Amino acid sequence: MDKPNSSFGSNISKEELEKLEKQSEEEAAPSATRIMWNEFKANKPALISLILIAVFILFVMIASMFINVPNMMQTNIMNYYAQPFSANFWLGADAGGRSIAQQLIVGSRNSIGIAIGLTIISSSFGIAYGLISGYYGGLVDLAMQRVYDFFMIIPYLMTVIVIVTIIPHYNAVTLTLILSLFYWMGTSRLIRSRALAESQKDYVAASKTIGTRDLKIIFGSIMPNISSLIIVDTTLSFAENIGVETGLSFLGFGLPLGTPSLGTLIANANDPENITQYWWTWFPAALEIIVLCLSISYIGQVIRRTADSSQRVSDKNKQ
Repeated sequence: MDKPNSSFGSNISKEELEKLEKQSEEEAAPSATRIMWNEFKANKPALISLILIAVFILFVMIASMFINVPNMMQTNIMNYYAQPFSANFWLGADAGGRSIAQQLIVGSRNSIGIAIGLTIISSSFGIAYGLISGYYGGLVDLAMQRVYDFFMIIPYLMTVIVIVTIIPHYNAVTLTLILSLFYWMGTSRLIRSRALAESQKDYVAASKTIGTRDLKIIFGSIMPNISSLIIVDTTLSFAENIGVETGLSFLGFGLPLGTPSLGTLIANANDPENITQYWWTWFPAALEIIVLCLSISYIGQVIRRTADSSQRVSDKNKQ
């Protein structure tokens, strides 16, 4: 038995063996990272958006470390509405003589940090809640949906405002946790509808037949199969959550007084004079939010296509 194998191996030259290895590498399924990179290269706006957001977030996180927030927020009437591109004021100053550029950097850090934390907490809970509800169905789904209905009838924006008002001392972490109590419901409903459909498919029935645990089926089989939906929803939620904090701060119920954010900067537009004469007090923050949301949307589309492509390759290999 060993002889034929030995003679067969000796008949293959080194060049032919290298050729076979190269051919097998070419036929192997590309990794998810390579698929994603190819998608980004094919979509120039998404690639530019990715670079823009990565550089911007890195700049904001590093630059904010060198800014003394208490000193920055002190009033200096000598710099009352300083013009943009003047000495020490790249983007001008507000009515209190405070630098708009420094407030924009620190405010961007605060707003993006809250949006990231809110997205992670609310999306994680909403995805898990929706998957469990959709998988089990029946009485479990009925009970879980009654909890969902209870939260839906609560005017959550007014409730958040009341909670923020009655809490004497709170910060960005507290605000993120308060918002997370209410912003998981949309994700939960969306994931539940797909989980209901997926739980009726053959691969789920086969897994149950061989005795696979429910949690492994839910998070190991169903969740990867709806990964593209999860990615799109999470991406859109992140863009939306930037607007949530901005809206609350604009109304005066976001971060505490003296804590800059994109919302507090845009709130300068409440003054008609700022809109017409002192546009630099609010326009940079408004422009930043628009660019961030558009960039996140482009990136989300590429990630969704990557997840779809990876799923198709995985299904093809299984066949």
